[in-house]
Amino acid sequence: MAIIDSRAVVSPKAEIAEDVEIGPFSIIEADVIIESGTRISSCSLIASGSRIGKNCSISHGAVIGTLPQDLKFGGEYTTVQIGENTVIREFCTINRGTKATHITFVGSHCLLMIYSHIAHDCHIGNNVILANSVNMGGHVVIEDYVIVGGVVPIHQFVRIGKHSFIGGGFRVDRDVPPYILAAGYPLKYMGLNIVGLKRRNFSKESLAAIKSAYRLIYQANLNRSQALEQIKNSDLKTPEVDDIYNFIINSERGII
Repeated sequence: MAIIDSRAVVSPKAEIAEDVEIGPFSIIEADVIIESGTRISSCSLIASGSRIGKNCSISHGAVIGTLPQDLKFGGEYTTVQIGENTVIREFCTINRGTKATHITFVGSHCLLMIYSHIAHDCHIGNNVILANSVNMGGHVVIEDYVIVGGVVPIHQFVRIGKHSFIGGGFRVDRDVPPYILAAGYPLKYMGLNIVGLKRRNFSKESLAAIKSAYRLIYQANLNRSQALEQIKNSDLKTPEVDDIYNFIINSERGII
């Protein structure tokens, strides 16, 4: 049986797994699914349309599944989905999707620190860390293993590539390619996220290929098209270089 504090308000139309814990003064609305092992602290709101995976931890004052802050939203049915083993700290807010995608998604093994905000239709991958007060507009895509430093605003429709690191306090207004360290005003390529990549056991050969690709893009006095053409025709044939090439080719906002 779920452990629900007598002072919590839980709709009988919510689906709560047997070993879920819900703290005092939290509100769980109808059309909510909370899977086994998840713990919800006091004074949180899990609104209609929320889907919370297994073994998540939701801290005091978090608000998940409320209506999108989008004037185009017309009351359509949308959801928020949270993966497994994700930690959502105090006063985080996550809004439902709109008719554009119908879902706001946060993956598994993520850490969302205090006051971070995930807007409508955002898609957050697995093993992502958002530090305190990261705030994003709608339709942002953050790929796996990204770390975003504190107090970073992220413009709507921005994409941040896998294994990249955004320094704290900097504004993200264009796409950030994978595997890099980004910082500065305006946001710039500052080299590879070498610490993160080594921690995740990237080989020396992979690191060398990534570095060579970015040397062509950022340090060879080539325009973007010329750099991509050289990468395409080079012997840099690794999955990581393919990721870089495809990310840039498919960038709609342009890269930093």
